[in-house]
Amino acid sequence: MNGPQFRRLAETARPPVRFLLDGRPATALQGDTVLTAVLTCQSSLRRNEFSGQPRAGFCLMGACQDCWVRTAEGAALRACSTFVAEGMSLVTQEGVV
Repeated sequence: MNGPQFRRLAETARPPVRFLLDGRPATALQGDTVLTAVLTCQSSLRRNEFSGQPRAGFCLMGACQDCWVRTAEGAALRACSTFVAEGMSLVTQEGVV
């Protein structure tokens, strides 16, 4: 896994939100979308199911279908328009070749 795609430069004083990302503990900030939370932890959101290429979202506003991820329970959610929540457990395809 490569380093994070996003680097937080501002708004660092918001309360932390702890969640699991592919079974690993991770931290975001209150008000972050799932997309922001994931990309501040790793280099991509998921891998394309057809090509295997890394994906990091496309439109970033909920109009396309590129940022779907799943919870550990199997529910699908749009990472760009869903806020990360305390205790959330997310499953991506990061690292799948």
